[in-house]
Amino acid sequence: MEQLRTIGRELAMGSQGGWGQSKEFLDLVKSIGEARSKAEEDRIIARELEHLKRRLADPDVPRRKMKELLLRLVYAEMLGHDASFGHIHAVKMTHDELLPLKRTGYLAVALFLDERHDLVILVVNTIQKDLRSDNYLVVCAALTAACRLIGEEAIPAVLPQVVELLAHPKEAVRKKAVMALHRFYQRSPSSVSHLVSNFRKRLCDNDPGVMGATLCPLYDLILEDPNTYKDLVVSFVNILKQVAERRLPTSYDYHQMPAPFIQIKLLKILAVLGSGDKQASGHMYTVLGDIFRKGDTASNIGNAILYECICCISSIFPNPKMLEAAAETTSKFLKSDSHNLKYMGIDALGRLIKINPDIAEEHQLAVIDCLEDPDDTLKRKTFELLYKMTKSTNVEVIVDRMIEYMINITDHHYKAEIASRCVELAEQFAPSNQWFIQTMNKVFEHAGDLVNIRVAHNLMRLIAEGFGEEDEGADSQLRSSAVDSYLRIVGEPKLPSSFLQIICWVLGEYGTADGKYSASYVIGKLCDVAEAHLTDDTVKAYAISAILKIFAFEIALGRKIDMLPECQTLVDELSASHSTDLQQRVYELQALLGLGKHAVESVMPSDASCEDIEVDRNLSFLNSYVQQALEKGAAPYVPESERSGVISVGSYRSQEQQETSAYTLRFEAYELPKPSLPLATSQASMSTPTTDLVPVPEPGYYKEGHQTSRSQPSGDSLSGEFGVKLRLDGVQKKWGRPSYSSSPTPSSSTSSQQATNEGSHSDGGGSTSSQTRESSYGSKRQQGTEISAEKQRLAASLFGSSASKADRKAQASRKTTKDSPSTEKATVTNAAPQPVKEQVIPAAPPPDLLDLGEPSSPPSADPFSQLEGLLGPASASPVLSETPATSSSKTPDLMSIFSDDVQTGATSGSTEPTLGDAKLKNFHKGATAGAAKKGPSLQDALQKDAAARQVGVTPTGNNPNLFKDLFG
Repeated sequence: MEQLRTIGRELAMGSQGGWGQSKEFLDLVKSIGEARSKAEEDRIIARELEHLKRRLADPDVPRRKMKELLLRLVYAEMLGHDASFGHIHAVKMTHDELLPLKRTGYLAVALFLDERHDLVILVVNTIQKDLRSDNYLVVCAALTAACRLIGEEAIPAVLPQVVELLAHPKEAVRKKAVMALHRFYQRSPSSVSHLVSNFRKRLCDNDPGVMGATLCPLYDLILEDPNTYKDLVVSFVNILKQVAERRLPTSYDYHQMPAPFIQIKLLKILAVLGSGDKQASGHMYTVLGDIFRKGDTASNIGNAILYECICCISSIFPNPKMLEAAAETTSKFLKSDSHNLKYMGIDALGRLIKINPDIAEEHQLAVIDCLEDPDDTLKRKTFELLYKMTKSTNVEVIVDRMIEYMINITDHHYKAEIASRCVELAEQFAPSNQWFIQTMNKVFEHAGDLVNIRVAHNLMRLIAEGFGEEDEGADSQLRSSAVDSYLRIVGEPKLPSSFLQIICWVLGEYGTADGKYSASYVIGKLCDVAEAHLTDDTVKAYAISAILKIFAFEIALGRKIDMLPECQTLVDELSASHSTDLQQRVYELQALLGLGKHAVESVMPSDASCEDIEVDRNLSFLNSYVQQALEKGAAPYVPESERSGVISVGSYRSQEQQETSAYTLRFEAYELPKPSLPLATSQASMSTPTTDLVPVPEPGYYKEGHQTSRSQPSGDSLSGEFGVKLRLDGVQKKWGRPSYSSSPTPSSSTSSQQATNEGSHSDGGGSTSSQTRESSYGSKRQQGTEISAEKQRLAASLFGSSASKADRKAQASRKTTKDSPSTEKATVTNAAPQPVKEQVIPAAPPPDLLDLGEPSSPPSADPFSQLEGLLGPASASPVLSETPATSSSKTPDLMSIFSDDVQTGATSGSTEPTLGDAKLKNFHKGATAGAAKKGPSLQDALQKDAAARQVGVTPTGNNPNLFKDLFG
């Protein structure tokens, strides 16, 4: 607020060099500065804006008074209030002939507008005119506004004039012209790519200010293509040498340092040009040594130049003398009492150890002090340094410190970063299996939800594949250690979801592998996990799959295992779940329990999580089944790309009729939208959908049979007013051209096509392998000062001797060598026969609202009337023998792919109602024979389905409404 008050006073002073004539502006600044709350400040500004709006609307406002009003508008916008009503007045003031008013207008326009504002187009012409002005102050104001307001589209309008100004006699104009070209390059590089040579010329300008301004665009160009500017290395070195020797005017000094910002920019440029280039770096060593010798550590700007020198030395080709000078300066930074200088020292040390790791050993106590410093920023920078210094001999101390720090911080972003670093270091340098498992457990326990899911998959893959060597004993020990630790941890509360997924997967794969724990004990633990996380479907899915694998392994070994009561309760609950994935896993478990030993061994082989799975994308194993179905009259498959052109038989027209109608007036209504998920139906199997009341005849079309669908309540206003329930969705327009049915309804008649389905659930995915870091460290040097024993031990742990060959072999063994992701086996279960719902037919249908006088056909016979007595105990037996398995008017059932009816050879009936009785009798016989062979009785299935529908779920494999909510 004090800064705003100062700016307000400066703006109110005017162009005469003294205070402005108006006392209103000063009172405004004073009242805002004395405001005790934001609400009071908003009231003052709102009152001021109303006053300014009335004053600006007055056409007789003097020009100098208009200047003051614009300054007050600028002050209001600086405080975050909208003053858009005065923007046009600022644009008008840029046209003024008086220099103070013009500069005020440009200042206000640059603050009010941006390059995308609509009023910018009114300023472009003014900028073009002012760039040709004889007054260099007007030209400077126009160039400043151009940097702010000229966008990519307007650059060609002012570019030629800006290029001409590079040769202006005034150095201030040349400097601003260079800045404008740099701004144009940042916004549209292609617009000024042909003018890059101008920057090279301005580098030799006589004025240091122009030369310094040229360094900024040259730095951006060098970052993109350093090789093009290698020839400028000698020029940059000479310029830096002249600046360091104080050959520039003293007006460029800052805190007695010669042009420090030009030095910093030159050091950045030299660091890029000398990277990996020994010849170019050789030109830089002398001037860098001079800067180190003349460096001033008493001021911040002097320390900034020295830090930039260290960054330059760490980037160019290494030189021993330069590294020694950089290490000495870094030591001064680390020994300073200022946290800022310590931070610079830690960062500089992290750059230097990439070249010479022995440098870190000289400053081990300073690093430990920074690690224990209460300054959180300094502590984080120190952890970054330790991360770069980690090797197999100090990984335990560093990772333990990181985990301890991770537990105490609340910043989720940085906690996730620390966790990922701990995982990476543990995978590369873990000294033992037990330590590795314990470290991963701590990371997932305290930051599991923040860790990338790939880390969890990587851990599961590492446990499954082992070390990648032939030592099976070590792999078994690793898995056994994981099982022991997870069985101890699994009972703790508030474990992250990703950690529980790992626990369930490991217990399912290796929980009973070594015989240390019984199957009942492990299954009980998994049931507890599922019961404790009822809202997490992923954890429950992992738990039920783990139980399935344990049962499979026990059955394959010939052991008798009984299902625990809590496990049976869990299975019953999940079988009625709304999640189809959980239902599928439970059905697979139930089917697996009924299989024999040899079948289980082939379906769920032991320890096969690392085996590659060959996926037959063409589903060639279904060829024989498809051929048999086609021979029996099933409809061929229609590719998805061709389904949009399929039309129903009832709406078929000849080619001549279509060509004739193309040249006549069309009066049909808009066609209904295509279904979002078109069904795999053929042209021969489609028929015209009907309403819930009576079938509507189509004169002029081929006659077809109409099936009556089950009635559904309609909520439109017409049915509510007249009491008639009329379904019009899917009905073809009476006066329109024939089109495909708008939406797949249960009443549309199609031929069902059944297929087997095989799926697998993958609980473990691939993960990115970590890259090992190779670094060698020298021996620890002795410290002459007396320090505490604890710090000595910590320093010895962090900065110990280099790792031995055995340690390097251990760290290399942590790599994962296989590329195949860990996947989980799954079984395929066959569902029970499909129950059929009753159809309700109105006794006396109301008159057809769409009937225009054509003769209508009688309603078709109800093929489901024989099912009415199934649920009754008296009529169950006689009706069961005549019950069809699939109705002729039934929509393709999405759950029929799991049905046992595939082997019965039953086909759908005819779509013609006149032949329905004869076809249904043959169909009933086939269905009854298939039902007698295997699967539960149809009566029991209908009873369970009716009971479950009352509670809203269907706990059986045959659920005709399972996907109703998903597919509409």
